[in-house]
Amino acid sequence: MDDEYFMRMALDLARKGQGHTSPNPMVGAVVVKDGEVIGSGYHQAIGLAHAEVNAIEAAGAQTKGATLYVNLEPCNHTGRTPPCTRKILDAGIKRVVVAMEDPNTKAGGGAALLRKHGIDVHIGVCEEPAKKLNEAFVKYVHTKRPFVLLKCAATLDGRIATRSGDSKWVTGEKARKFVHQLRHAVDAILVGIGTIHADDPSLTTRLDSGNGLDPVRIVLDTHLSISPSARILQLDSNSDTILVTGDRVPANKRRAVEKKGVRLIELPIHKDGIEMQALMDRLGKMGITSLLVEGGSRVIASAFSSGIVDKVLFFYAPKILGGDDGIPICRGPGPERMKDCIRIKNIRVQRFDDDVMIEGYIR
Repeated sequence: MDDEYFMRMALDLARKGQGHTSPNPMVGAVVVKDGEVIGSGYHQAIGLAHAEVNAIEAAGAQTKGATLYVNLEPCNHTGRTPPCTRKILDAGIKRVVVAMEDPNTKAGGGAALLRKHGIDVHIGVCEEPAKKLNEAFVKYVHTKRPFVLLKCAATLDGRIATRSGDSKWVTGEKARKFVHQLRHAVDAILVGIGTIHADDPSLTTRLDSGNGLDPVRIVLDTHLSISPSARILQLDSNSDTILVTGDRVPANKRRAVEKKGVRLIELPIHKDGIEMQALMDRLGKMGITSLLVEGGSRVIASAFSSGIVDKVLFFYAPKILGGDDGIPICRGPGPERMKDCIRIKNIRVQRFDDDVMIEGYIR
């Protein structure tokens, strides 16, 4: 029996829940008997049945003596749903193969309980891809802060817009569609007020399938200078808009924006900008487990300098502005020495037609 083959099947199922399960992890499960899949399922959305339950119910009366493959240790507690360990025991499963242990101590302990009842439990099959799939969940469980992805789109000479601020479009349609998939997958998206003034974006999710979820839209607006006519204040969306301001904004300004149905968060100012570490603490307390930083250049620089970034996604288009007056990826002072650069590890490169994406993690 090929454990890795069936576990990768479970991982593929888990990905189907992307964008719908937060703050729960993405989980898929497969029930196998005599080398054949007799049931499969995944966690479809928060509050709904877990993957193991769906897979076992799909298998019906054939589960006695079968093997269950699941990418996360079965839960052993009662939350929104009953413990999956009870379902596994009642089904007569004889072997459980798990990709990774559950980092959530409140839900963990499932493997130990199953072993106590005589079930053969094996942990560690496809562990690394399982951890990557739920990297936001893992970080949030350990830190109560969101996992931060930083995305930018630039020319080969490192510019995200021309000197006039024109950025439509740096990359092609295929790369932009991928970014909308990212928006669907994360809990929230972050931009600066400069991006709102320059582009007047909606910051919504637009998928070809039409069923994408909008992330919570977060705008850093230290002095609350947003225009009342900004598109982001007029949306009919299934998620909230949050403006993050300094703590000295006049009350009349705050009231005018709040009438638009927008939430305000006041935070301390650090070097003329929002204190990013304090913002991460606040977002974590709001239950936001993943955050996509989209810019502009001052926000990107601030995210890096404050140390909040976990993962980068840099898109490069086969274009060269050929001047030094365009808008750079990061704006502001950097280190004096090359040895002090921010280093990236676990690099992956992907093409979207002629555009190239470089993905990696902050060391």
